[in-house]
Amino acid sequence: MSSYKNLLTAQAGGVLTVTINRPDKLNALSIETVGDLTAAFGAARDDASVRAIVLTGAGEKAFVAGADISEFGGLTPVTAKEFSIRGNALISLIENLGKPVIACINGYALGGGCELALGCTLRVAGDKAVLGQPEIALGIMPGFGGSQRLVRICGKARAMELCLLGDRVPAQRAFELGIVNFVWKQDELRAQTAALAERLANSAPIAVKYILEAVNRGAECSLEESLAYESHLFALCFATQDMREGTKAFLEKRKPQFKGA
Repeated sequence: MSSYKNLLTAQAGGVLTVTINRPDKLNALSIETVGDLTAAFGAARDDASVRAIVLTGAGEKAFVAGADISEFGGLTPVTAKEFSIRGNALISLIENLGKPVIACINGYALGGGCELALGCTLRVAGDKAVLGQPEIALGIMPGFGGSQRLVRICGKARAMELCLLGDRVPAQRAFELGIVNFVWKQDELRAQTAALAERLANSAPIAVKYILEAVNRGAECSLEESLAYESHLFALCFATQDMREGTKAFLEKRKPQFKGA
C-alpha cells in the first residue's frame, strides 16, 4: 500500500511501479508531489528487492502535464530558486539511482513532466502522447533541467528549438529526435512497459548499475577519461558471482539466475 499522498506504488517481483496520482490536476508536479517522489525514489534506491522502476501517471490523459501553476503565484525569486533546486535534486536522484527507471509516458509530458521523463533511464510513450517545454508561454524558462538535458539528448539546435518555441511534440516526432526510445500503441503501452521493466529487473543488477554509471559519467567526461572508467568497471564485474553465473549459464545454454552479488 502506498504511504504517499500523491503517489501510488506497487511492486511485482523486482519491478516497482510509481504512479503520480493527481489525475484531476493532470498529475501536475506540486511542491508536495516533488517531496513524495523524492521519498519514494530514495526508498527504492535503498531496497535491494527493487531492480527496476516504472514511473507513470494516473489516468490516460497525462504522464505529468507540468508543474502546478496554481502554486506559482506565491513564489518569490528566492522560493522559486528553492523549488527549482528541489526539482533538480529529485531528477538527479532518478538519473543516478543505480537502477533503471522507465518513464511510461501515457499522455501529456509537458514542462516539469517532460523534464521528469528526461531524467529517466529510458522513455517509452503511447502513440497519443505529447511532450514539450512550453514554459516560454508563461514568461519563464525550464527550471528542472530541461534546457540542459535536451542539449545532451538531442543536441543544441533542437534544445533551442524546443525551449524557445515551446511547441508540443507528438510521440513519433519525439522518437525521431531521440527523446523517446520506443513508441507503442496506446492500448499496448502499459503491457509493453511492464515486459521491458521485467527484462531489466532480470538482468545482473551490478552490471546494470555499472552501465548506468559508465554512460552517465561518459556524457560528462573526455573520451580518454570515460574509457578508463569503463575499463575499471568492466574489471570489477569479474569479481561478482553474477559474472560467473552468466558465463556458466551461457555455456550451459540456459537462462542465468542473477542474484546481485
